Amino acid sequence: MRHGKKGNHLGRKTAHRKAMLANMACSLIEHKRINTTVAKAKALKQFVEPMITKSKEDTTHNRRIVMSRLRQKEAVAELFREVAAKVGDRPGGYTRIIKLGNRLGDNADMAMIELVDYNEIYNAGKETKKTTRRSRRGGKKATTPPVAVETKATNEEE
Repeated sequence: MRHGKKGNHLGRKTAHRKAMLANMACSLIEHKRINTTVAKAKALKQFVEPMITKSKEDTTHNRRIVMSRLRQKEAVAELFREVAAKVGDRPGGYTRIIKLGNRLGDNADMAMIELVDYNEIYNAGKETKKTTRRSRRGGKKATTPPVAVETKATNEEE
């Protein structure tokens, strides 16, 4: 029985699994999206989202915690500099998993995992919907031009 055992072991020993997830997280931070299997994408989501949350508050302690798990100085610097600035107002859900179908060689379920705020296609579609919405009711009523009022005033003076 596997009572109380959380997380997918992905068919690997602990050291291999931690190194693989660290490398995948660094690739995700660098490239903003990667293709992998669905199981690895779900494991990566649980691995990387707490680190993105920690990057929103730039302290020495948070940098050391993230550095101990990522193990690449450039990835940590980019996470705290660029990614944290972009996701600063988001309360969670920094990654999105999109299923792609099956891999040709071994029929494995493939998925693309990406950082949500870096996808311009989805973000642009939501903004254009808000700006193009218009009411179908009648518009403003035409008011009488002020020129007609002025002509009456000139006739009374004569």
